[in-house]
Amino acid sequence: MPHLTTTGGPLSATGSGRLGFGVPGYAHPLLAPAEWAELTRPGTPMHWAVLNVADGPGARPDPHRVEAARRLGTAGVRVLGHLDLAYGARSFGEIVSDAHRFLDWYGVGGFFLDRCPAGRADLPEVRRTTATLEAVLDGGDDDGHLVLGHGTHPYPGYAETADQLVTFSGPWTDYRWSQVAEWTADHPPERFVHLVHGVPRTHLDEAMRIARWQGAGTIFFTDRGGRGGRGAGDGRTGRNGPFATLPGYWDEIVSRVGPGVSE
Repeated sequence: MPHLTTTGGPLSATGSGRLGFGVPGYAHPLLAPAEWAELTRPGTPMHWAVLNVADGPGARPDPHRVEAARRLGTAGVRVLGHLDLAYGARSFGEIVSDAHRFLDWYGVGGFFLDRCPAGRADLPEVRRTTATLEAVLDGGDDDGHLVLGHGTHPYPGYAETADQLVTFSGPWTDYRWSQVAEWTADHPPERFVHLVHGVPRTHLDEAMRIARWQGAGTIFFTDRGGRGGRGAGDGRTGRNGPFATLPGYWDEIVSRVGPGVSE
């Protein structure tokens, strides 16, 4: 680690040097079939999508989510299992157990570690967790991918523990005045993720300029609103928050980031 890798699809690689999308989690496929289908449309520059059953894998496999994950994988989109670290409150054993279930039931290609601690004191335990998750993923068809959902700039040492760091997750009203930490300049854009809700259509260009200026290679912007602050879990990156549905301007933002989609 870090080991940025590619999947079978031509536009799925976070290491490609292109701005692309990381989808932090959707509602159940039965409730949001259009959202899940959109992620497999040809020409959509997808880096990854998070599968969130119950802030984790749930108690048993969900056949609808199994099928959704299969379709994404067939389309070349990397699927990440949602693991809630609860800012360090969850036990190591619980996290690893959830990871095994995600891998066994849904065949995920990595993990999104939501509500990841960001302080220096928590770094050794997070490093222990990511090293174990690498071992859990070892032996699959593709190298695993780990994303740390801090939601803010963490202590710089975290950059050596995962493939990507979420250095902003929160509302547009904060994002438009945000500043990037100086240490991020030592790393390429594909290492950083920005998740922003409440972005008006009229400010899409400004939001994309901020992402590029601050060196983010993976983004998800939505006009949906929501409660919560900067923390990746606080704003709900999963099933029930502002990121649980597609933005109203999805086709427009896809055409701006990637080669465009056909109507």
